Amino acid sequence: MTAEKLTRPELVCPAGTPASLRTAVDAGADAVYCGFQNATNARNFPGLNFTPAELQAAIAYAHDRGAKVLLAVNTFPPAGQTDLWKEAIDIGAGFGIDAIIVADIGVADYAARRHPGQRLHLSVQAGAASPEAIGFYCREFGVKRVVLPRMLTVAEISGLHQQIPCEIEAFVFGNIGMMAEGRCSLTNYATGLSTNMDGVCSPASQVQYEEDAERNLTTRLGGFVVDRFACGESAGYPTICKGRYHVVGRTGAYHAFEEPVSLNLSALLPDLMRAGVTALKIEGRQRSRAYVRNVVAAFRKAVDAVLAGRDPEIASLLALTEGHRETQGAFQGKTWR
Repeated sequence: MTAEKLTRPELVCPAGTPASLRTAVDAGADAVYCGFQNATNARNFPGLNFTPAELQAAIAYAHDRGAKVLLAVNTFPPAGQTDLWKEAIDIGAGFGIDAIIVADIGVADYAARRHPGQRLHLSVQAGAASPEAIGFYCREFGVKRVVLPRMLTVAEISGLHQQIPCEIEAFVFGNIGMMAEGRCSLTNYATGLSTNMDGVCSPASQVQYEEDAERNLTTRLGGFVVDRFACGESAGYPTICKGRYHVVGRTGAYHAFEEPVSLNLSALLPDLMRAGVTALKIEGRQRSRAYVRNVVAAFRKAVDAVLAGRDPEIASLLALTEGHRETQGAFQGKTWR
């Protein structure tokens, strides 16, 4: 790789628990993102997230080591039930959080009016991918950074960078997710709980595993069969979008919505940095500390290598990917569905 002048991007890493936050910071994260133990964040699962006291301690830990903490308040409150979201904004701002990640227009408006000095980032949940949409949030609410949906090519990101007045954050590793960010209603249909309003996709209380006499495994979500696995076949956590289904006109069950595969853009780091991406995001607030440690450390080394003019020598992260498969998704071209 030839040496060139590249701006150092911020490595933004997941923190599902206080222990994971400390692990991410110690592994080289420039910033970590986390949420409260309620419906205000899009990873509202038992055993995850932070109490206010834990968040305050986490901010102190990160700041003492030169890292930032970003608070995800990135779900959509039901009509007339905004108090919980306002409280999350107030607590985060009161603790000196480095940025609040918002998705809902009303939540963004409250944060901008109540805490005008608070830095705001626009969540990927907002699904803003055009100059007009992003410009609206920047103009009306003072948003300083947009987290782009995972459906743009590097060339499109570069073009977008020239037309918007804020920083760009892009995912580089983890769950690829449904391409219409913030618009998934599948889990709501199956379980009555919404990813976008309750922060819960495929809640564990709605998951069932059934094994037959031949030890074949059937997985259900909210009473619906999501997948069937032969004895010995690897079975992941049952999310409705990554199940296999029988569809009229097709022979056999297949992944009708999306396949279990993880995003890995380590090979595209120089291209993303040239395109104007100023923050590289790793997904995985539901993952283990071992996942956080290994992925963050690998990308820390890779980013530093690129900045030093070397080819990134990133260790294989295949063992930590979903389904042990990797993809560059839509980032390299539109051939990926």
